[in-house]
Amino acid sequence: MSPPTSIWHRDNAEAVVADARKLLARQLPQASRRQFLTRGLTLGGLGLLSGCSIDDNATAEAALMRISRFNDRVQGWLFDPSHLAPTYLDSMITRPFPFNAFYGEGEVPQVDGDGFQLEVTGLVADKRRWRLHELRALPQYTQVTRHICVEGWSAIGKWGGPRFGDFLRAVGADLGARYVGFECADGYYTSIDMATALHPQTLLALDWDGQPLPPKYGFPMKLRMPTKLGYKNPKHIRAIFVSNTFNRGYWEDQGYNWFGGS
Repeated sequence: MSPPTSIWHRDNAEAVVADARKLLARQLPQASRRQFLTRGLTLGGLGLLSGCSIDDNATAEAALMRISRFNDRVQGWLFDPSHLAPTYLDSMITRPFPFNAFYGEGEVPQVDGDGFQLEVTGLVADKRRWRLHELRALPQYTQVTRHICVEGWSAIGKWGGPRFGDFLRAVGADLGARYVGFECADGYYTSIDMATALHPQTLLALDWDGQPLPPKYGFPMKLRMPTKLGYKNPKHIRAIFVSNTFNRGYWEDQGYNWFGGS
């Protein structure tokens, strides 16, 4: 006899299903929306969508993974590359801005800025390494936007640097590719969709509040995306790659949603 589905898997399945229902209902006509929500995507519907009978932990884990990827596709479908996140006045900046990482502040990596060279690989024409002064030679932009953490808190910060889309064009990236991935000096890794990479508010942030990015906030650079939750904004970036192969991320491999829209 298969072991019963754990409370953890059932609770998480219900949360994922509720999320999927909300995402889909937003795009359905009113009559269809009522029918969809009435008949409902339920735990049984989760099994139908995933092609699984949810009667044991391993199957529940696989079903959750499949529905999570389904949510990713829906979020990608809903994402509007022309929609801008709210911006704020300098007077509204959160000071001090919170430190947040999967390790303590005393473990922040110390990167040598003088010797730093950003690695660029994958579907790009120019694979040469970039130094920080070369990145600063690109047109620079500043934004004051809200960082939203999946843990439930938020803070307003001021970041500056080149638009990531400008950088991708400068290296001759294949803008029709599906993904951009990041590897970081602290062992973190993640990937994003190309539409978000090209969003005008997505910055390769080199500065924080008018000064070079401090180590605790991600020196030598972080990807700042006000359209995504905080865990999708990698810090201490050392390598970038463009690919059509799906890659997940540090937290995504532990169950977090991959698209991570805010």
